[in-house]
Amino acid sequence: MSVQTNDKPKVSLRAFLAKYSVLIAFAAIVIFFAVASPTFLTPANLFNVLVNNVVMLAIVALGLTIVISSGGIDLSVGVSVDMASMVFVMLLAAGYSGVVGVGGGLGAALVVGILNAILITRLNISPFLATLGVLFIGQSAQQLATSGGQPIYLTSGYAGDQFNAIARTALLGIPTPVIVLILCALAVHFLLHRSVFGRYVQAMGAQPGVAWYSGIRVPRELSLVHVLCALLAGVTGILLSATVKSYVPLSGNAFLLDAIGATFIGTTLSRERKPSVIGTLLGVFLLAIVKNGLLLVGWNFYWQQVGIGVLVFLVLAASFGLRRAAH
Repeated sequence: MSVQTNDKPKVSLRAFLAKYSVLIAFAAIVIFFAVASPTFLTPANLFNVLVNNVVMLAIVALGLTIVISSGGIDLSVGVSVDMASMVFVMLLAAGYSGVVGVGGGLGAALVVGILNAILITRLNISPFLATLGVLFIGQSAQQLATSGGQPIYLTSGYAGDQFNAIARTALLGIPTPVIVLILCALAVHFLLHRSVFGRYVQAMGAQPGVAWYSGIRVPRELSLVHVLCALLAGVTGILLSATVKSYVPLSGNAFLLDAIGATFIGTTLSRERKPSVIGTLLGVFLLAIVKNGLLLVGWNFYWQQVGIGVLVFLVLAASFGLRRAAH
């Protein structure tokens, strides 16, 4: 007489909590701020969070998702944001069209990406040190180009109209910056998960040595990785200038740490701890609602940064700790 057994694997509570720690944290934070602030869940506030807090940070984080998937890092994304913003505003101030301004801004970001690629693939400098050096060079270049860091304001006239065409328009009720984010997210998702390039990137991130011996042209693929990251950061620089109608030197630095944090928070959704577009976007939303919620309950900027740091630590520690315990 045979006895039938149920061979279906059982999912432990620890494994479940480890896999969905970000989603659990997201739900808990939303509930907490909904109770603490009556304006948190209002449509106006949620719209503000999406357009002003999520879009630009998410596009930068998508670029870092590509770089971190390849096993590298890019500390110069803030420079790419700033250089695109500066050239874009300067071209508009000189009377050029918005199309020329956007092209020039993206071209400036492209230069940053190419410089990173040359340092990393031709001179064999580690991504950390190469992009750190470009960060310092880019900051100095901005100071020199703006007489010590003077902002450039273009709030009216022809330039103001060009800014409004980018930041204040909508298609089918969806703001243009949100449409840009959606297009960028779809493009990065396709590149990372539906293309040969994405398979090469994943291979370089998982086993760099094997990638070399398997025939992957690692220098070419790494160059493309850093160029794409810089271009995405450049898109954020243009959106930033169009939103605030100005260029403020070194303002791109504010995106760096949040983008890195959001990308690594997103890795908790993967068993292999790999970055993904969905995970990165969720990490960005998590950071954005925390910042907005703390602002609504009256915390000042410095305590907000403490809150963000504690959140990143707790989410990552909980996910990795529970996953280790589950095994």
